[in-house]
Amino acid sequence: MSAAATRRIGRRLGRAAQPATCLALVGPLGAGKTQLAKGVAHGLGVPGVVNSPTFIIVNEHAGRLPLFHVDAYRLTDADEARQAGVFDERQAEGVTVIEWAERLDGWLPPDHLRIEITADATLPNLRMLRWRATGPRHAHLSQVLALSETP
Repeated sequence: MSAAATRRIGRRLGRAAQPATCLALVGPLGAGKTQLAKGVAHGLGVPGVVNSPTFIIVNEHAGRLPLFHVDAYRLTDADEARQAGVFDERQAEGVTVIEWAERLDGWLPPDHLRIEITADATLPNLRMLRWRATGPRHAHLSQVLALSETP
């Protein structure tokens, strides 16, 4: 799927998101994690531009629900994320989107939606998504993704 299609899927996720949603995005550099996050922001009604918060680690945006956009790229481990205050009680009221979520394995909420984004080796401008809900709270978002695949 293209960058635009990736954003459209993110928009659907943002519209379906409920408080305490956690989207754990995994994939190599340039796979489309930020494009998906931009779509989620749009689906939540976040005004303005949403970019990767690489140097800030967490950006908070106001929308239908607050969006906490986390970029764990520069973190060495989950303990560093804890020390940096990446997660707090406010996220129970909003949606947390974590880029480079594999760096926080073992520290992610037990119930989240893990989305792996990879580029197609033969068509590098296309992305493939695989996902898994790790608990019942995020199962409905898994269905939103499944429906996004149908034409």
